[in-house]
Amino acid sequence: MPSRTSARLAALTVAAVCGAASAVVATSPAHADSVRVHDIQGTTRLSPYAGKQVADVPGVVTAVRTYGSSKGFWLQDPNPDADPATSEGVFVFTSSTPKAAVGDSVTVSGTVSEYVPGGTASGNQSVTEITKPVVTTVSTGNPVPAPVVITKRAVPERYAPAGDPAANNSINALPLDPKTYALDYYESLEGMNVQVSDARVVTGTDPYSELWVTVKPKEHRTERGGTLYGSYDAQNTGRLQVQSLGATADFPQANVGDTLAGTTTGPLDFNQFGGYTLVASALGTLESGGLERETTRKQASGELAVATYNVENLDPSDKTFDAHASAIVNNLRSPDIVSLEEIQDDNGATDDGTVGASATVDKLIDAIVAAGGPRYDWRSIDPVDKQDGGEPGGNIRQVFLFNPERVSFTDRPGGDSTTAVGVAKENGKARLTVSPGRIDPANAAWANSRKPLAGEFVFKGRTVFVIANHLNSKGGDQALTGQYQPVVRSSETQRHAQATEVNTFVKSLLGVQKDAEVIALGDMNDFEFSDTAKTLEGDGQLWSAIKSLPRSERYTYDYQGNAQVLDQILISKSIRRGSFDYDSVHINSEFHDQISDHDPQVLRFRP
Repeated sequence: MPSRTSARLAALTVAAVCGAASAVVATSPAHADSVRVHDIQGTTRLSPYAGKQVADVPGVVTAVRTYGSSKGFWLQDPNPDADPATSEGVFVFTSSTPKAAVGDSVTVSGTVSEYVPGGTASGNQSVTEITKPVVTTVSTGNPVPAPVVITKRAVPERYAPAGDPAANNSINALPLDPKTYALDYYESLEGMNVQVSDARVVTGTDPYSELWVTVKPKEHRTERGGTLYGSYDAQNTGRLQVQSLGATADFPQANVGDTLAGTTTGPLDFNQFGGYTLVASALGTLESGGLERETTRKQASGELAVATYNVENLDPSDKTFDAHASAIVNNLRSPDIVSLEEIQDDNGATDDGTVGASATVDKLIDAIVAAGGPRYDWRSIDPVDKQDGGEPGGNIRQVFLFNPERVSFTDRPGGDSTTAVGVAKENGKARLTVSPGRIDPANAAWANSRKPLAGEFVFKGRTVFVIANHLNSKGGDQALTGQYQPVVRSSETQRHAQATEVNTFVKSLLGVQKDAEVIALGDMNDFEFSDTAKTLEGDGQLWSAIKSLPRSERYTYDYQGNAQVLDQILISKSIRRGSFDYDSVHINSEFHDQISDHDPQVLRFRP
């Protein structure tokens, strides 16, 4: 049963991959003065025996992994020491299907290693393992050590200690303090048999048969059952990833707000794509929380409805066009303007120089009509091949859809992939020099990233300026569960430069016409409380409208158990001072059968 998070990647060392395992059935137990599991685990994240040989380490097999390239079993000492910082469990990496069975009492001789999922460059914490093992079976059919029950009271409120500045803020060598820090608590249980009970799902099942639960039901709970990530100091300590040692076909298809009722039990592992993970030998029973996709209200005749929607690398080969069309027509109620992010070129990821996206956009428009919606018109600018990031060969870009029966687009010729849009004054009002146009596309801030698309629209005689964005992704940021604490968000450097460029352009519009109605929207790839958002907002030129919602409703994305904001609609003062209505329409992020990983948003106002 291959699994992205449980399988070892190519970064495995040759010695680890090729280390053979052998099993010998013995008639007498190993000698009693051998190194024990808690000695190997030690009181920090790194074993004091790393790189050393150990002999006759005793324990009981609690679980066996027979799939992927990380085959082996978990060994736990049924006779723990008195130190809460030392784990009594360890993974034994056999490289081939292990011969050990659950309940076997064994001794293991081999080499202790610290395996870093994803490689050392990932910044992940390591997993203490015994590699190249020789396994001796002492007896079979033994009871498995009772699981440690992870409860809301057991997990500390504080998330992680500050790392050692002399080691680039790594926490690896720090003594574990499981009563103070959540990451230390989970590390003190690495490899041990653990259990959660009646755990609420806070990230739905993904394509890799994983989900996230919380052991703290009240921790920053959202209105719909998730866990809100509302600040950099609210990492949410109750989150825990769950996989299964069983068949992927049997893994529950869960949505946010569902419950794994009863007990879920298995060893606590650490993997590249989620950190601490309960690899379940026994899964609780899925109980539905009844979550349904939201539908926003229809705009009134005098309201302009403007939406943003990341359609996740949409190209003509995808099978999601009808579903996206239904979402736009039925859940978003056919907004007047829709800013689409991640529209790919006409042959998707095929890297042959194609940059046009008319086939992609026309197919979506036709699907919208078939779903009962309007026949949208559209505007966009094709990027230079392989210059805007995203999936290699995909040439993603932003696209404006607009309903010509409700709103008109002001075309001003000259806009192309390399020409910068400017601001001019005409009859005392601001106008764009080209429409559509891209904001300073040659600026280094946009290197290998999407360039903002600016357009000039007219609704009931009023001009509205809309800027469609897809800022630099968070790729490269250190993980919340990683060894470096506090984490470094390296992707912010480029994103802040991009936000500065967008704000500068908005300033130029407002400098010509201070009451201009300006909307900057899209996938900002950052939170509403972030410095990116503050830079976009500037000195009041813009304001993120998601802040008009109650805190428990501020999210557009769900990642590793944290409901968070990545997509935003920012508005100028003239819009904010009037009557406006903002809605984050939750149709994707909380569901296992999502058609995009982003939820769309809609702004309604009277220009």
